Amino acid sequence: MLSQSQNARISDAVSPARADRELSRRPNSDIAASPVRICDTSGDEQSVSPADVPAGSMPNGMLERRTNPVGRAATAGVARATVGGLRLAVLDREQTAEFMVEAVYPNRRVSRPLYLTSANGEVLSRCSTEPMTDRLFRAADLINADGQPLVMVSKLRSPNPLPERVATTDLFHDVARKAEELGLTFYLLGANEVENKAAIANVRRAYPALKIVGYSHGYLRGDALRAKVDEINALAPDFLWVALGVPYEQAFVDEFMSRLGNVGVIKTSGGLFNFLSGSRPRAPRWMQIVGLEWAWRLWLEPRRLFWRYLTTNPHALYLLFNRTRSSSTGD
Repeated sequence: MLSQSQNARISDAVSPARADRELSRRPNSDIAASPVRICDTSGDEQSVSPADVPAGSMPNGMLERRTNPVGRAATAGVARATVGGLRLAVLDREQTAEFMVEAVYPNRRVSRPLYLTSANGEVLSRCSTEPMTDRLFRAADLINADGQPLVMVSKLRSPNPLPERVATTDLFHDVARKAEELGLTFYLLGANEVENKAAIANVRRAYPALKIVGYSHGYLRGDALRAKVDEINALAPDFLWVALGVPYEQAFVDEFMSRLGNVGVIKTSGGLFNFLSGSRPRAPRWMQIVGLEWAWRLWLEPRRLFWRYLTTNPHALYLLFNRTRSSSTGD
């Protein structure tokens, strides 16, 4: 949990100095820490109070989805349910993969990248208590439910429940199979250099015909980071998978969306590359089904995750039962 003073600063999401410190000691539950330095295009650090940010807008001019005509038009046919306070897409994995592919094939649907992110219990808790994290998530074109408890509670509390958990770790493979068949391209950004290269090697073995136009670790700062963003844009991948940690991968999209106009879809990816590399095992299937994957991760990394889960899980449960309702299509 962040202190009141931390909540009042956008540096919690985009300040380079804070990103370096925070990521080293508090990565997201599914994320390999990547102290990426996120700056504005002038290279200056940003420190903005939420009070200085107009309602419905983001620090760099990125609009919340509800006031973003491009995002609303591109996702108008997708039903949503408000689960734990966030509006989540009522799509299963296959439907999500199809949506991503149809956004770029046979032609790009919109003039900017479509932006998809994911939420679990920790994200619900942090969005409820961290205003800037909440705004970063609400700027996404689609938010998927990457947590089985969200699905389970939606079936109890919402007349329009979530059909299933859409874990990015599984969704990646769904999209990769389709991209391999259609000749669509990937770029993988995030994790450390060793993890990133191992992930790429395993993906290439699994999908030999998949076109990976580039990849990079997430330990980039200042001019190097901006140069990498421009390189990605020049390569024009259909899918950019960004694994920098919450809220830094969301802040990356906010910061650089305007410089990535040649990208088709941006999908934030959490700890995806750790699973692709093989350095972190998935929970047994039965634990995933009953919503206990968090317990598996806690068993693997008790020192890193105990306090986080102790503070966010009860709060997330409260939010799930008190801020869950249905939303109409396109909301």
